Amino acid sequence: MIKTEELKFSYKSEDKVTDVLNDININIIEGEFVAVLGRNGSGKSTFAKLMNAILLPTGGKAYVCGIDSADEDKIYDIRKNIGMVFQNPDNQLVATIVEEDVAFGPENLGVEPSEIRKRVDWALDVVGMREFAEAAPHHLSGGQKQRIAIAGILAMKPQCIVLDEPTAMLDPSGRREIINTVKQLNRELGITIVLITHYMDEAALADRIIVMSGGSVCLDGTPKDVLTQRERIKSLGLDTPQVTELMYNLKACGFDVNDKIINVEECVNELLRLIKKEKND
Repeated sequence: MIKTEELKFSYKSEDKVTDVLNDININIIEGEFVAVLGRNGSGKSTFAKLMNAILLPTGGKAYVCGIDSADEDKIYDIRKNIGMVFQNPDNQLVATIVEEDVAFGPENLGVEPSEIRKRVDWALDVVGMREFAEAAPHHLSGGQKQRIAIAGILAMKPQCIVLDEPTAMLDPSGRREIINTVKQLNRELGITIVLITHYMDEAALADRIIVMSGGSVCLDGTPKDVLTQRERIKSLGLDTPQVTELMYNLKACGFDVNDKIINVEECVNELLRLIKKEKND
């Protein structure tokens, strides 16, 4: 789906070149759910824009759906197949009625009106917003707006959706709405997902985590392999999931627990096991 070879990107000003990405080699396969982590300035948002050809490499190669992003004649094909969802949904909402906003993308792709109608209804059903089809977007909550933004991308039928910190401006309820929607798109529809996030609990739900720092890839593996490397994660200025930190502290206090836990369900089961063991002892 997305492949980079020695990918580099630099911003150039009048007399200065600022390197943002250095020798990125990543292969994201069709149907994967990949989370990309990193501190501010690590290069993750720049990497997201390179996947959609919003930015073009200043060195190396980026291939999207087998297309070289440097091929200007193929930019349309790349953007048709890779949808982007940004941090602030207000920046992606362009119409005064929800269904008109969702229709905006396919209209610009030249899709037939009858097909657009089907896609709009389908996309709103997928994100659970069909009942708001005739509502005004500015009356919706932050989580609802972001789901409408995702519906607008879905209506274009992309093979992959890149979400650049889509929950950063939302409350916990809105965050849950969006992450549940993203999981559904991946698990039920097979859409490749690349989620740029600061939240470890969100990253733990992915199939794979890529950690970036200083414009380079530092870690790349399953959530359990990456997030349980506590000292390494903290040295990169990131935190481990709260449940992982809890297990680590319990083990440091002498309790016999598994400190390789990254989600709430595993944590609950381990605590119940520990309580049962303590009672029997």
